[in-house]
Amino acid sequence: QPAPPPSPFAPMPEAHSNNAVAAAERDGRAYLYSFMGLKAGRGATDISTAAFEYDVAADRWRRIDPVPVPEGRLASAAAVIDNRIYLFGGYTVAPDGHETSTPHVFRYDPESGRYRRLADIPKPVDDSVALAYADRYVYLVSGWHQDGNVADVQVFDSRDGVWFNATAFPGTPVFGHAAGILGNRMLVIDGVAVLGRTDGKRRFGIVRQAWLGTINPDDPSDIAWRRVEDHAGPGLYRAAGGGAPDFGLIVFAGGATRAYNYSGIGYDGKPAEPSAHVFGYDPENDVWLGFADKAIPSMDHRGLVAAGGALWTIGGMGRGQRVIPWLDRIVPAD
Repeated sequence: QPAPPPSPFAPMPEAHSNNAVAAAERDGRAYLYSFMGLKAGRGATDISTAAFEYDVAADRWRRIDPVPVPEGRLASAAAVIDNRIYLFGGYTVAPDGHETSTPHVFRYDPESGRYRRLADIPKPVDDSVALAYADRYVYLVSGWHQDGNVADVQVFDSRDGVWFNATAFPGTPVFGHAAGILGNRMLVIDGVAVLGRTDGKRRFGIVRQAWLGTINPDDPSDIAWRRVEDHAGPGLYRAAGGGAPDFGLIVFAGGATRAYNYSGIGYDGKPAEPSAHVFGYDPENDVWLGFADKAIPSMDHRGLVAAGGALWTIGGMGRGQRVIPWLDRIVPAD
């Protein structure tokens, strides 16, 4: 008989990786969401505009309206404010392979099922992180802009619909980093930077770093950054990160230890493989904690979402660079 599926939860209607993910509540029920990303073929023609909604209690998926863009996006970021989902940036891949960072911002309202286009990102970024604060602001920290990483922290005010800059990220500017926010404290780890050139070609590599940013409650543009101790183990690329308010932690799961292009093959030509590790940072006590591995090793994530008393990865890339449709439920406990 066939082997049981690796996840006890219903699979996504269509496997997606590098997808923007979010959780929201409607009528007291928790839902998970996936927007855009990469389909199973892993080629330039497999970049998606598709969106899906998962009812946690019913263990049921449904396809929702696609994101209203003419071509798919990779490496977009999502954040939730007042149960509405904000989608930021990402990149397109042209038939000749040229990648373009996109400025588009949309708000998806789960109640109406409609998207609304909002003010463009001033400096379009992809493979960034989007962190929601005070049920009003979303912070985009670092990321890739057209032909290089930027240190900018771009903040969207969801109430007034405008952008402003906050204190720049003092670490190495990166793409594919992971982050989470708890209250007014954000933690940003790792990511990929251009480490030099070999034969004229850019050499990409993972940067080990961990930076804690504390937002001034009286001035959302003022962030006090400080370097904190690195997490155990190697640096990570496209790990899933997110705040876990139920646990008082910022948690990270999965990711890869090799810098790779969107196909999952390393910039050095060697395939990347996923991690199953789960660990968290306790900002109150400035300490790292390790947890049991996640059930399904996975990489190519855009976030770790909290819903139903647990944390979830949604899709991603599994062993052998396979785009997977699985949900993985994580409870960060020893």
